[in-house]
Amino acid sequence: MEVILKEDVDKLGEMGDIVDVADGYARNYLLPMGLAMEATEGKVQQAKELKRARQRERAENREQAEKQAKQLEAESFEIAVKAGEQGRLFGSVTTQDIAETVAAKGYEIDRKKIELEENIKELGEHKVPVKLFEDISAELSIKVVGLESDEE
Repeated sequence: MEVILKEDVDKLGEMGDIVDVADGYARNYLLPMGLAMEATEGKVQQAKELKRARQRERAENREQAEKQAKQLEAESFEIAVKAGEQGRLFGSVTTQDIAETVAAKGYEIDRKKIELEENIKELGEHKVPVKLFEDISAELSIKVVGLESDEE
């Protein structure tokens, strides 16, 4: 049975693709879950238009990601945290902390896209990769500094 995918389906295709699947798979899973619709002549034309719109949107997103990557790499972000005398932090700097610091400067980045191998636990300069789009990444320059405490 030929169906048109309404959404991306792992190991099958992307939204707007026309795919040939087993009748049972289409009737029992794809159609009831709203992931696909039966391929008729009119719907095939509609699917082609959807696919063109998605390609335009994807090109725009890629362009925005490239611009944002250049802007982020030109910036330097500073995070102030409590630290001991040896430069060890009380706690650590997480992806959430980095996302909040980046957002404070007007950039919107999902913390899940920050590729931090493990939380930062020392003062100093750190390079942190961020995946902005499928194959576009930026490297954030994060400077972790000790907080000046007035409590003594």
